[in-house]
Amino acid sequence: MPTNHQIVLDNRPQGEATVDNFKLVTTDTPALTDGQVLVKHHFLSLDPYMRGRMNDSKSYAASQPLGEVMIGGTVGEVVDSKHPKLKAGDQVVGMGGWQEYSVVDATQPGALRKVDTTHVPLSYYLGAVGMPGVTAWYGLVKIIAPKAGDTVVVSAATGAVGSAFAALAKARGCRVVGIAGGPEKCAYAVNELGFDACIDYKLHKDMYSLAKALKQDCPDGIDGYFENVGGMVLDAVLLRMNAFGRIAVCGMIAGYDGAPLPLTNPALILVNRLKIEGFIVSEHMEIWPEALAELGALVAEGKLRPRETVAEGLAAAPEAFMGLLKGKNFGKQLVRI
Repeated sequence: MPTNHQIVLDNRPQGEATVDNFKLVTTDTPALTDGQVLVKHHFLSLDPYMRGRMNDSKSYAASQPLGEVMIGGTVGEVVDSKHPKLKAGDQVVGMGGWQEYSVVDATQPGALRKVDTTHVPLSYYLGAVGMPGVTAWYGLVKIIAPKAGDTVVVSAATGAVGSAFAALAKARGCRVVGIAGGPEKCAYAVNELGFDACIDYKLHKDMYSLAKALKQDCPDGIDGYFENVGGMVLDAVLLRMNAFGRIAVCGMIAGYDGAPLPLTNPALILVNRLKIEGFIVSEHMEIWPEALAELGALVAEGKLRPRETVAEGLAAAPEAFMGLLKGKNFGKQLVRI
């Protein structure tokens, strides 16, 4: 069995996370027992939710234990198997974590899923045709539930979730407006991802300035909003929401360092009779097949062309993760292992 390199959570952040919260270790890979497979990871997914797991605080999921391999989605190939339905060479997606290899009990439902790379690149199963894509699908289809002609807005528009959201919303006949950081990202959103408009939040000092820009690009108001950020961005969007609008709350990255995120005008929720619903996509596994089928078709048809930012080597993961939290990545952030 091969020697394995892993990145573990060494200590918890005090405020802002740093690369010093992690430690690279070397371990021996245990021998396989019946039902287990050995997976060599090719790509590791880095996602904002990981920051919340680093805290020792109450959340929708248990905290990342200290001294253990950081949680994370992976794609790779089976190199050894003691499971009858998996063989060496099979391409698989799972939650292998921040390490080069994982030993997986393949008898556990959902632990590994075989994937077809004929029309969809392997790495896309961590982004557009993976958890981020399904996240966009659930928030749009099940919570926002738009009809043709609706105006929908998404923050963190050029990330893995935002990219998929745009393709899914355009397929339903919506006007799609993004919020992203910097002129390059906004140009990419409009020119490559198909957004009707994209607003650079970095040009706006307060919610009123951002709300004015939203009014210009959403002249008929906002019917649905997919929230990834919180803070000033949410305050600005609330000022432009239409009556009976729907807000799908996926992330609050503005508050991942533990600082409170006050809401400036909560009365607007009542005045506009808004529906605001938070969700965790792993709690809705029943919709994954339908969502993945649509996302895979959009990729195959060239209607979803996500960009990837790829860091090279497992040791690069902590620095790449810090960049993700600061919005330095373009599209899906991956680590090639």
